[in-house]
Amino acid sequence: MRRLLLILNGKSAQREDVRGAVERVRGEGCEVRVRVTYDGDDAAQFAREAVRLAGDARPQVIVAGGGDGTVNQVVAAALEAEPATDCAFGVLPLGTANDFATGLGLPVDDVAAALALCAAAAPRRIDVGRINGRVFVNVASGGSVTRITRETDPRAKRLLGGAAYLIAGASRIGELAPTRAAFAADGFSWEGDFIAMAIGNGRLAGGGVPLCAEARVDDGRLDLTLFPQPDADNLMTLLSGLLREPGSQFDGYARKARFTRLTIEAEEDLALNLDGEPMSARRLDVQVDPAALSFITGK
Repeated sequence: MRRLLLILNGKSAQREDVRGAVERVRGEGCEVRVRVTYDGDDAAQFAREAVRLAGDARPQVIVAGGGDGTVNQVVAAALEAEPATDCAFGVLPLGTANDFATGLGLPVDDVAAALALCAAAAPRRIDVGRINGRVFVNVASGGSVTRITRETDPRAKRLLGGAAYLIAGASRIGELAPTRAAFAADGFSWEGDFIAMAIGNGRLAGGGVPLCAEARVDDGRLDLTLFPQPDADNLMTLLSGLLREPGSQFDGYARKARFTRLTIEAEEDLALNLDGEPMSARRLDVQVDPAALSFITGK
């Protein structure tokens, strides 16, 4: 009997498929406790409390029920409270994008199957990233283009797929202001203006865009993909390709690096999105914590 704690985003508390998934796993002999979030800090508080429990009161698997932001809140709070916790973690993918769960090979369209994996599958060790001490497990992104992918209407994404990003980018082209910064990592340095950057432990961000197409969550490194500012004639071509097929046609354009430590120094505060959670700073110290987390994956 595996002991599960499901930290469930309150927006999904009334979903019948979630209720059915919990009942099914309980029926197979697992203990499933459910805590539903109401305020913004609830997921983090529930995670902190869970890893500090003793003995059989402590869950064996803490399941983040929500999107990438919920996963980030749960994992970051748990590691802050107990860096060496023996709890494993899992995802019940209930967000709009579910980029991290998709990258892990989890059944994002089958809630019951995803929770069943949390109840039965063997966890494996994965890395986590840190920026100025803050944890991310999937992708940290910044720059004008990544902001557009983040702010694109989820309803348009569901209806139009990747074309929604292209339409949004074309309509907001005047907002594609470059950011100037210097990057220094293991055997890599670059300084100049860029319109998008991504630091990946995972592969996908912005609703399935493979910004760090070659990243692996268990290789002990993070991946950087950096898109310098193009000239005006090529801006729309770049935007089109970046939002639709970033891994294929920019091998000669995007700057890429794989590293254990990276420093970014910008001329002004650089706004980032860490698994859906915002932060900003003028200097960013990035590092990987290898094998820091025990996680249920689909492959």
